[in-house]
Amino acid sequence: MGQYLIDTNVITDYFSGAFSAKAMFFLADVIDKVPNLSVITKIEALSWRNPSIAKEKILQNFIRNANIIALLDSIVNECIQIRRDCKAKTPDAIIVTTAIVYNFTLITSDSGFNRIANVSNLNILNPYEIL
Repeated sequence: MGQYLIDTNVITDYFSGAFSAKAMFFLADVIDKVPNLSVITKIEALSWRNPSIAKEKILQNFIRNANIIALLDSIVNECIQIRRDCKAKTPDAIIVTTAIVYNFTLITSDSGFNRIANVSNLNILNPYEIL
């Protein structure tokens, strides 16, 4: 199994059990091996207000145990090019370029990333397609 970068939407859908059993098993394996997250994903995930204190603690523990990848110059430089080429929003471009720079497969269900993948060296895995 290769290295993966997990997008924010996958975290929420995983913890709500929204994926197929096969996808949940696959993601549990990825998560058990110390998940990789962009600093943007950390910001987005911890910005939500969860009415359940227990669920909030689960999310905080998940983030605390993840490998958070900071904004490095190599990510910033690639991000500039992706934004110019694809007109991507800055947070999306940072997530994408983090995956590209580290040669990670991006796990996301956001179809907007497909447009970027078509003009870059980005591999995407949509958990909803794991049946």
